[in-house]
Amino acid sequence: MISNNNTFTAKKKVLPVFLTVQAKNEKLWAAKVGKAHLREKVFLGLEEKMEIYLIIGLGNPGEQYAHTRHNAGFEVMSRLEDRFGVKLKKKLLLQGATAEITDGEKKIVLCEPLTFMNRSGECVKRVKARFQVPDERMLVIYDDIDLPPGKVRVRKNGGPGTHNGMRSIAEQLGETNFPRIRVGTGDRPAGQDLAAWVLGHYAAEEKPMMEEAFDRAANSAAIWVNEGIEKAMMKGNS
Repeated sequence: MISNNNTFTAKKKVLPVFLTVQAKNEKLWAAKVGKAHLREKVFLGLEEKMEIYLIIGLGNPGEQYAHTRHNAGFEVMSRLEDRFGVKLKKKLLLQGATAEITDGEKKIVLCEPLTFMNRSGECVKRVKARFQVPDERMLVIYDDIDLPPGKVRVRKNGGPGTHNGMRSIAEQLGETNFPRIRVGTGDRPAGQDLAAWVLGHYAAEEKPMMEEAFDRAANSAAIWVNEGIEKAMMKGNS
């Protein structure tokens, strides 16, 4: 009987200790969860205060389209990746590849639509909505056959022209009241098919001037973020 009483007493002592440890663990867990929620709120609050700049380069995904005339936007984006030290990553829900850079009170989002050129607007619409970017803080970079090879034009806004990627964006957004950088690739020779021309590669003598144009366009995009569209037009137009 004495042994049984001792066992019963020991059990009574162990039970409160267990409950105490459990209660402490629950409090610690609640504190951690609370801190996590607080950090999330702080992060979201900071992001809301940031000015977000969205830079989109148009092109076609896939090795077979790399370095073709229609991929001038992608060429410029690769230079912006190097400039900011980031790599674009595929985001299936956004239908594109993106990278984010925080620069003081600004956030820069780089994006390449992976929908193919004629459906670029589907990605642009999603990314613009995801980051809640106003028109004036979205910049689109693309090729333009109406400009001579190597020419760069920065504009505050304008229509889509004959560019299918820009037409897709206009269709999805309902307007084109946003800045853009056009990189001239030159028009096709008389009688040549347009699709074959824009999906073709640069001639050897064109490559140096195009490389310089891609660099100027990337620099113009950085000026746009830091100094605004007027300065980007003044310094970037060639």
